[in-house]
Amino acid sequence: QQMRSCKESNVAARKLNDIPEALQEARNHLGDGAAENIMERIKMAKEKKEKQSNDVDTASRKRKSENNEELAVEKEETLETGDRSIPAPLPHIPLKSLVDIEMELVYADEEDVSFEFAEPVMSTSTQPARRGSKGADAPSAPQGSALPRIDKRLQGTLREASTCYRQKNYAAAAEQLSAALELCSKGAAIDDPFESSPEDISSIASFIETKLVTCYLKLRKPDDALNHSHRSIILNPAYFRNHLRQAAVFRCLERYSEAARSAMIADYIYWLTGGTEQRISKLIKLYWQAMIEEAITREESFSVMYTPFVTEVKADKRNEIKDMFAKKHPDYAVHIYTDPHGLHTLPQTAEWPSLPPQQYLLTLGFRNKYIGKILERWSSRKLPIFSDRKAPFCPPTKEETKRYWDNTGKKIVPVMDFISSTKLTDNLCACSRGIEKLHYASLLGRLQRVEEQSQVINQAMAELATIPYLQDISQQDAELLQSLMADAMDTLEGRRSDKGRVWNKIQKV
Repeated sequence: QQMRSCKESNVAARKLNDIPEALQEARNHLGDGAAENIMERIKMAKEKKEKQSNDVDTASRKRKSENNEELAVEKEETLETGDRSIPAPLPHIPLKSLVDIEMELVYADEEDVSFEFAEPVMSTSTQPARRGSKGADAPSAPQGSALPRIDKRLQGTLREASTCYRQKNYAAAAEQLSAALELCSKGAAIDDPFESSPEDISSIASFIETKLVTCYLKLRKPDDALNHSHRSIILNPAYFRNHLRQAAVFRCLERYSEAARSAMIADYIYWLTGGTEQRISKLIKLYWQAMIEEAITREESFSVMYTPFVTEVKADKRNEIKDMFAKKHPDYAVHIYTDPHGLHTLPQTAEWPSLPPQQYLLTLGFRNKYIGKILERWSSRKLPIFSDRKAPFCPPTKEETKRYWDNTGKKIVPVMDFISSTKLTDNLCACSRGIEKLHYASLLGRLQRVEEQSQVINQAMAELATIPYLQDISQQDAELLQSLMADAMDTLEGRRSDKGRVWNKIQKV
């Protein structure tokens, strides 16, 4: 395994000629061994900088396209990039670096189990301030603000969980935390519930959910951690570590595109809520970049190219991009698609406080023309639904659904997940990512894959709960968001009536 890992690492390093440069300050935070590995690869990458073209093409990383790399040597024209420079090629990010980042950010403050609650964070114009867990990087609480007084029974249970955790008895800690969560659900969260705010209760429940995530990750049970990571975000979407813990769970499940999106949101939320430490942001970006790398490396059905631009892209320029892609990656030129909705951001240039960030167009090339065509049809609709219904108002049978899933669904869901890994918001519809997941959940429901359906619905709710922090939304989008979350909760609670439900109406339309 070590030999194979080393070989794959070297192959990946050779193939990252077109991805921007990694974050070079890793030496300060990841240890000398990991940092030396990173810096040595950066040095090698910089020697190739003069040969780099203006397009940021991640598809050159494909394992099966090694023999085609020589075809991409010719100089090519790209879109106008103004004064923006393209960073140097990216080195491979070793696993040890990711583990070090997780130890610092995902498992942070894990010994301070009882009193990690609550300082108000800055709010956006569209949502009230929520509360995040206290840490060295959290904003200071205003003078005179009081922390919530936790119920004594709940506090005792959390202390027991803390003791078990420190003794590395993670199974017992998870049991105590589950008992604490049950106490919360019965109303035993705050000493005086009549004087507490909903944000206080949500913050405490979210805290317990995040501790369950860390326990199950320590037990190497990421499947058990997944729903807890989603719920922690639903309860408190304004705390960046909740999103980063979700990313860690996805990484353990080898769902790298979704891990990349979670890390991207974590970095944005960190800056939005007043985080100021460049070091923490750089670590999150490094994690985000590593997840994108893994997603591209492991994907065999499509290839990827990011093209930087500063002006509006017209049809002739899009054709130039397609021609450029076809020359560089002929194995993936059966169908070429450029994402028309929303702009993409790469972690090396995602300096959120400085506006505007470097923007990229995403071009995908497919081996399978059918999947490319389906994606193109989906992107031309007002809502991102790829319907499996042959006639309106006629739900397909289980057999038809299974055939559709095998031929289409399970091939296009990974593509949509990858597109979202560098796209913070969507111009098509503010709720598009949540709608994608609800559509996926409805397919799983018809296939009677109940446990997976429940996980995907929780993921959809986490996506929807985060939307107001990512962008300003219209009144119409706000109403749609609330209706979709209500529908998702109804489904999780076992209410099967489709009468008058917004999600059912959307599918019929």
